[in-house]
Amino acid sequence: MEALLKQIRNYLNMSQTDFAEHLNVTFATVNRWENGRAIPNKLAQTKIYEICKDNDVPVYDFTLEKIKTTADAMKLTSGRVLLYHGSKSGIQGKIEPKSRPQCDFGKGFYMGTEVSQALTLICDYEKSKLYLVSIELNKLATLEVPADINWAMLVAFHRGKMEKIHETALYEKYRGMMSGKDVIIGSIANDRMFYVIDNFFVGNITDAALVNSLSALQLGKQYVAISVKGCKAVRIEKEIEISYLERLFIKDVAESNRARGISMATDICKNYRREGLFFDELLDRAKNGEK
Repeated sequence: MEALLKQIRNYLNMSQTDFAEHLNVTFATVNRWENGRAIPNKLAQTKIYEICKDNDVPVYDFTLEKIKTTADAMKLTSGRVLLYHGSKSGIQGKIEPKSRPQCDFGKGFYMGTEVSQALTLICDYEKSKLYLVSIELNKLATLEVPADINWAMLVAFHRGKMEKIHETALYEKYRGMMSGKDVIIGSIANDRMFYVIDNFFVGNITDAALVNSLSALQLGKQYVAISVKGCKAVRIEKEIEISYLERLFIKDVAESNRARGISMATDICKNYRREGLFFDELLDRAKNGEK
């Protein structure tokens, strides 16, 4: 955290003495922080947050820059893909496909191409950690799901939204789609997409509106290791601790991005409100044996 504090102080064009006076602490305290001999407590970090907010200090950008610099320095062997994984309490033991069953693609170890997504997932948790991870795909059975209705229906299946048609061909299609696979690759369903897909499930928007929202929001991809073999191909490259101060700024940015994404998706949904089929219509067709 010492590097971040120096960045903030330099951006504010303050000496250590000036910074200490603004925080109502001693020069020696600030000096210990910046030399890594002590860490500011939550009260001090909250005060730093307020000063940064008042002076438009781009702390979130500093965090992204730190992560990007670390990622750029990674020397991966050929064939490995560098990804991000956010953990609420840190990875304990070996990597396993053991997330909640009702995640987008069921139980698995989730990784993504977008660091902002990983940060958003963990910003509310005090002991959260960000990991740079890599996976070797060459010897794995993979399924890449494009951002279309198949993606939405596969997510619907794993979230338990298709149980009322469990004896239909459509249900069996999505139940078996991932059979024998080690890794699933598909769009990330972040906070912005949750809003859209939930509206699809409850019948407020059509499949056409959903698919066009998926395309426009450009959410990045998630890689999900769903088998033991897939998880064994994952390697932790670097653990990055996220400070309380950084998490405060991540929350602000996440909420702002969510609001903008929902606004964009709402406009798209309005444009396609008369096109396509609603979720219950798709299920009814499946029950009636229609394609």
